[in-house]
Amino acid sequence: MIKPQPKIKHMRGTEKPTSPTQIIEEIEQKCEKCAILTPITCATKCKLWKIKREFRRLHEIMKTSNYMINLLNTLKNKRRLQILEMLSKRELSLPSVQQELKKHGYHHSQETIAREYLAPLIDVGLAGRENNRYYATIFGFKINELIKDFHEIAEIFPTHSECYEEIAISILIEKSRTYKELKQFIPAKSVARVLQRLQKSGLIYAPKERDYIFYFKTRRDPSKLEFSLTERRVYENIPADGIPARKLAEKTGISLRRTYKYLRRLRRKKLVFARKQPKTYTLTEKGFKTAMILNEIRKLVADFLAATAMLTKDSEILEKLMPDTKRRKTKRKEREIFPLTVLAPYRLTSK
Repeated sequence: MIKPQPKIKHMRGTEKPTSPTQIIEEIEQKCEKCAILTPITCATKCKLWKIKREFRRLHEIMKTSNYMINLLNTLKNKRRLQILEMLSKRELSLPSVQQELKKHGYHHSQETIAREYLAPLIDVGLAGRENNRYYATIFGFKINELIKDFHEIAEIFPTHSECYEEIAISILIEKSRTYKELKQFIPAKSVARVLQRLQKSGLIYAPKERDYIFYFKTRRDPSKLEFSLTERRVYENIPADGIPARKLAEKTGISLRRTYKYLRRLRRKKLVFARKQPKTYTLTEKGFKTAMILNEIRKLVADFLAATAMLTKDSEILEKLMPDTKRRKTKRKEREIFPLTVLAPYRLTSK
């Protein structure tokens, strides 16, 4: 007698799946206790075996070094995102997908839908097909939950790209960066174009050129010198981390021309010095929100890659995902994990 198969909180439909590692651990525990008659029975009737098959296929897709680029380029399409959301709710046949798209004002042939929208979702492991019906995979369900309220991702970034824009804002989430610093992560010939696109999209901000000169206080004791009232006001409004003349003028309520005048006087008294600060690029509020979404996608990919590597016993991937193990040899080896799971900030240095 075949033992009834226990249910895992996944499945295709409305139930919300648990973490990928928990799913694998629960499946393995159930499989150990399962008294199956033949392997054929397992492969054809067991829901747990189907989940394992889904994870094994996902592992083969995810372990490629360009996976994150393929995934993001797939997601940068509104129709695909809408289809993924539909499939996360229930399985659909191709004609049903076509009818659902018509409700959103999109009129495509079934051939176009299958080739341009469903096939790319399947290729990156977000969807699957069985018995002529399409469904969201566990990974696809999780991705949909993450970005269902952020379909702007399909409009913000250029399609069919190398994802340099996504790499840039993923780096800028840590701190502001200069042009020179960004060239360490993005090909030099592409940096200017990437920054221009990000500024045009309202994702990053850079100050105007005239604000590059910052004024700082010297260590000289001001109590030994005489000040005019206006000189003192200018001096006392210079913060420890410096300030450009324009912001200082706004802060003190003095015109920019007179601010420069008093700064020159303070410099002659050796109380102030000027330093040219390189232009830095900073995320806007919109850019920060977008970077956080990208970061969550990267984490999700890393979680699923670790779970599928555990299932397939892929020691090479597990070693790269867990650099703190004894098998880690060098810092360079640690850096090589990034292209597998994230938008490789070390993309250039790891080549």
